[in-house]
Amino acid sequence: MRRLTEAFDSCCQNADFGKHPWMDIAGRRCFRFGILRISWLLGLFPIVPDWTAAGADVTLLINSESSQPLASRVHLRDSAGKSVQPRALPVWRDHFVCNGSAQLQLAPGEYDYEIERGPEYNAAVGRLTVRNDAPLTVTNSLHRIADLAAEGWWSGDLHVHRAPEQIELLLRAEDLHIAPVITWWNRNSPKQPLPTNPLVRFDENRFYHLMGGEDERDGGALLYFNLREPFDITRGQQFYPHSLAYAREIRKQKGVWIDLEKPFWWDLPAWVAAGVGDSIGLANNHLHRSGMFDGEAWGKPRNTNDFPSPRGNGLWSEHIYYHLLNCGIRIPPSAGSASGVLPNPVGYNRVYVQVDGELTWQKWWDGLRTGRCFVSNGPLLRCRANGQLPGHVFRSDGPVELEVLLTSRDPVEAIEIVHNGKILRTVAVQSSPTTQRLKIGDLRFNQSGWFLVRAVAKVPRTYRFASTGPFYLQIEDHPQFISKSSAQFFLDWTHERMDQIQLKDPTQREEVLHYHREAETFWKQRVAQGTTE
Repeated sequence: MRRLTEAFDSCCQNADFGKHPWMDIAGRRCFRFGILRISWLLGLFPIVPDWTAAGADVTLLINSESSQPLASRVHLRDSAGKSVQPRALPVWRDHFVCNGSAQLQLAPGEYDYEIERGPEYNAAVGRLTVRNDAPLTVTNSLHRIADLAAEGWWSGDLHVHRAPEQIELLLRAEDLHIAPVITWWNRNSPKQPLPTNPLVRFDENRFYHLMGGEDERDGGALLYFNLREPFDITRGQQFYPHSLAYAREIRKQKGVWIDLEKPFWWDLPAWVAAGVGDSIGLANNHLHRSGMFDGEAWGKPRNTNDFPSPRGNGLWSEHIYYHLLNCGIRIPPSAGSASGVLPNPVGYNRVYVQVDGELTWQKWWDGLRTGRCFVSNGPLLRCRANGQLPGHVFRSDGPVELEVLLTSRDPVEAIEIVHNGKILRTVAVQSSPTTQRLKIGDLRFNQSGWFLVRAVAKVPRTYRFASTGPFYLQIEDHPQFISKSSAQFFLDWTHERMDQIQLKDPTQREEVLHYHREAETFWKQRVAQGTTE
């Protein structure tokens, strides 16, 4: 089964689907989901062959500092670079997870491994040698480099496509606490009967919800969370109806959360104008552990001269997000890995939310809504400004003292303070300490708007970074900060999108264009309300 999906992916990558993003992404997803769904229904998941029919017995043991078994993720490759995929454990692409031990049969040879447990633990890297049929036991210990839960920061991944029966082990192996699991999509509905209570709590402070949904079509993807039952979107076609037709209906349900899955999706200006989004995927699944998904299929393409590879796609997402903030749109950043579809492990891209006291599912979402958060796929960036968390609104023009606590396995290039879309200050970071407490000093702001803190790791193959949610500035006797050029950026985007609508049926085309005309009116008003260029 694994070889079949890999062969299919290879064919897709070699074909020219550049003009057909529907085939490029959705076609491959339908294929994969069909395979996975059949295997789940038959109770055979994961359908992965034994690495080898015969060989030496190898035992991997992973312990905590107290010598207790520690659930972890393992990347194990032979001398040809091929990943070991044991049948009895949850496997995805280049890794598997285990509860602290894994029994393997390996052919003689050299094997390289990396063992990780999310960004709050060190990584174990090594090589093992298998000789003939001699049994081998390899033991590694992982230790914490940070305990963010003890600081009140709780991690979540808002884009999970893995099998429900695997979720508890996956969350343990990544030391992740919040995961809405996507079980319905444009081409499938969740297994029946539906769970009586889709919210599951285990290990005291880990939660997952089995009724997440995704509407991903021509204009991009919206993610839906906290519903009691799925919303039927299976009749939706590539261009029709507009995603807002579903979003506005779903928005009527109490407690629903809608995530704008990526900033560069073509329909983003319409979604923002309609006010349907609760968060936006700043650390999204185009950022991989081992590389970047470099294009913007179904999205507004970046200028590669301004945003060159490999980091360009990640910087483009930030650039768009900063334009939103410059328009006075206050929306917190989110993070998602799309494990189960794209190569990432669960929790590679994650959002941390500050929660007072005991963690509950509702308190986590309430904290995200207020912007008390940071997103990351590596560095752990905890910031306070005058003792306040991200999301706070400053109403005076007095000095702001910024304190930063940074933990990172990877070297960090610098800490940057971004104010109204421009880098206000850059602070050098020492390369040796794992954890550093930095006092940035006093910051002075002469206009309203926003600021945030960003850390970028020295990892050349991908964009590995962390970003706080924005702090807001609404200084007395200063006008609200609305950038005319940023509003014009989205107005031009809206016009470009309107020209793309491909529907032969005039009634359907007019219905879809109606949503973009509403967006056009919204962004024209923002341009007119602009207080600065």
